[in-house]
Amino acid sequence: MSLETLRGVRGPSAQTRTPGPHPPRHLSESPFVLCARQELLLAVRSRWTQVFATVFAALSLAVAVSGYVLSGGHGVQDFSRTTASLVQLVLLLVPLAAVLMGVLTLIPERGAAELLFSQPVSRRTILFGRITGLWAALVAAQLIGFGAAGLVVYSNAGDAGFSGFALLVAGSAALTAVFLGLAALVAAGSAGRRRTRALSLALVVWFVTAILVDLVALGVASLLPSGAASRVLIVSVLANPSGAMRTGAFLALEGTAAFGSASLALLRFTHGPAGAALLITLSLLFWAVVPALLAARRLSRTDF
Repeated sequence: MSLETLRGVRGPSAQTRTPGPHPPRHLSESPFVLCARQELLLAVRSRWTQVFATVFAALSLAVAVSGYVLSGGHGVQDFSRTTASLVQLVLLLVPLAAVLMGVLTLIPERGAAELLFSQPVSRRTILFGRITGLWAALVAAQLIGFGAAGLVVYSNAGDAGFSGFALLVAGSAALTAVFLGLAALVAAGSAGRRRTRALSLALVVWFVTAILVDLVALGVASLLPSGAASRVLIVSVLANPSGAMRTGAFLALEGTAAFGSASLALLRFTHGPAGAALLITLSLLFWAVVPALLAARRLSRTDF
């Protein structure tokens, strides 16, 4: 993002500027919106976003069309079964794309960062605007896949179970925000360093949250008594955004009949799906907000 991309952010020229603050007259003129809009345009044009949209749409369609093939039947699944099949795809592909593309986009580079952050706009505003624009582009790419799969299912099996499918779409958008926040934190901590190092750290973050935490939690829980094992599983769900998303999706689909030891432990702890849904929502909100705030704080203290 160069000086031209922040046109309108700098305000009037020095000759016409009068003392005192001059807030934007319209929302569309605010620095945050300008940064978000510019980042959205750049992300939509990016080859990586287009590749992600294509791959996600192809895999989502394959899940919807495959129907009952794996169970020896034929035909298209309804929304409930399709949603359950799509959960693992979302948990693996969406965080990976968000964290890698977030790091590639947000990592400050010498020269470009000096120009960008020399503008009379707070670094926090620029960062949050860029995250918002990139989030909108990635969610739009996901909606292409979800929309194609949804049309196939609706045209062949009706709208039964659509509410669970809609919640999965919302959860995928929330997971995108979470991993963009984590990507921003990784990028802010890698200012002035090699990009390959930041990408390696991003892959570690994805592997730990998407795979390792659940494996370790299940392994530890299997060695503990029932009460302690339940507490370990509950912590692994709420402290891991991918685990929270998975449990929330299955609770939305199955309710009190949700399968999985973590889901059952959380249901017992919260005495029902309403309390479990509240804790999962708070967990995802925490992971979406706190890393982004830490990234903004780190960025504000970085010298370029």
